[in-house]
Amino acid sequence: MFERLLSFFSVDMGIDLGTCNTLVCVKGEGIVLNEPSVVAVRKGTNKVLNNGNAVGTSAKEMLGKTPGTISAIRPMKDGVISDLEITDAMLAYFIRKVNGNGRIFGPRVVIAVPSGITAVEKNAVFESATRAGARKVYLIEEAMAAAMGAGLPIADPVASMIVDIGGGTTDVAIISLAGIVTCESLRVAGDDFDEAIIEHMKKNYGLTIGEQTAERIKITIGSAAPIPTIEMVVRGRDMVGGLPRSTTVTSDEIREALQAPIAKITKAVLATLERADPELASDLVERGMTLAGGGALLRGIDTVLSEATGLTTVIADDPLTCVARGTNRYLENLEEWKATMESDGDDS
Repeated sequence: MFERLLSFFSVDMGIDLGTCNTLVCVKGEGIVLNEPSVVAVRKGTNKVLNNGNAVGTSAKEMLGKTPGTISAIRPMKDGVISDLEITDAMLAYFIRKVNGNGRIFGPRVVIAVPSGITAVEKNAVFESATRAGARKVYLIEEAMAAAMGAGLPIADPVASMIVDIGGGTTDVAIISLAGIVTCESLRVAGDDFDEAIIEHMKKNYGLTIGEQTAERIKITIGSAAPIPTIEMVVRGRDMVGGLPRSTTVTSDEIREALQAPIAKITKAVLATLERADPELASDLVERGMTLAGGGALLRGIDTVLSEATGLTTVIADDPLTCVARGTNRYLENLEEWKATMESDGDDS
């Protein structure tokens, strides 16, 4: 009853605290915020610019373009917090933006985290969210949230397989009867695609490019499986002369550059399947696997995984928002399910 009373004075929210983007959803409204996980600070002080509001989209525009007195920081790395103080500021901004300044109480927050994070990393999430203004924090595994957001029948006595390729981690899980039967969490994902492209440009063209340029290349001409050849003009800084320069790259060479991280993801999928019980494996022959996360949008990655496993592979509707939509499902059933979730202490 006390919780129901408090709910009148706060907005409970689900957060996909991603390496690249943070999505926030509100019960009954769905996703209300989708911004880059980037914070702009005064160098050497960790003081967030613009009175604490240089977060998200406005901060991402500064990546690679800041003067010496400003740093644009991504406080999440490989799906976990790498800079606690900056994450506090980022979460506080997002919670304040959604909850509003006039609310008396902070919200209850459901946060999705990678399956493979340590107890120390989980505590960092609890502490950061609490300092950012949450009155109660619940953690759910990203694979479970992604499966729920993709609409898989996770509560049924059949196997559902989800491969969530995010920015910092790839989570692979086989789920049955509302629990994860076996899973693999790999710190190889979309950021590693970008890094592979950056290294390819250095090695083959002597051209240094930034993260945002690498991401544009990945989106525009990147692929995991062969596609009709596409060309793209890429601009960067010459590694020898130090002057701006442009060159033309093809989709074929970018596909080759991406093979190493794609092979690691494929290996994790195969390892998960090898641990599946025979009855669950037989279900997957019929039901196949579902891809979620931004990495699912890489051209042909469903084809590569299907050929490697022999399973039908489909991409979830709106894969970028699957995890966030899954946290929203938890919000809708929070009173019923909260006892099964990790939380930061007694309910209050």
